[in-house]
Amino acid sequence: IVGSVLNNAGVGINIVTLNGKTGEVLNTDHFDMYGGDVETLIKFLKSIETGSVVLMASYDEPATKLNDEARKLIADLGSSAIQTLGFRDTWVFVGGKGTSVKSSMEKHVKNDQASNKYDQWPELVQLEGCIPKYLD
Repeated sequence: IVGSVLNNAGVGINIVTLNGKTGEVLNTDHFDMYGGDVETLIKFLKSIETGSVVLMASYDEPATKLNDEARKLIADLGSSAIQTLGFRDTWVFVGGKGTSVKSSMEKHVKNDQASNKYDQWPELVQLEGCIPKYLD
């Protein structure tokens, strides 16, 4: 769905939205949260249709430009980790627009120079599973 081969992924936060009933890809985009503008992310988040499944993954730096409004919009999709997402953290999340339940499909690894696996970078994370029924 997203990757450098498809030329639709980049630094910051990568997002895919899916139709919650059919699984059809609705949108893919990425938002540079180090050198970019958080307002483009906010506009994208506000445009997500109710009933959509939302996939998010960090690449490089996901948090520098995040403000309270952007964090709240992502939390409203079911993220718990977005409130503590920091500089160069590794993060992956599956949520949904219109759900009132926090997602169990989320992994977050803090950037910590003392424990980073790859010099200045935390370990990679992988998320597997089925999307919960409450996103139906």
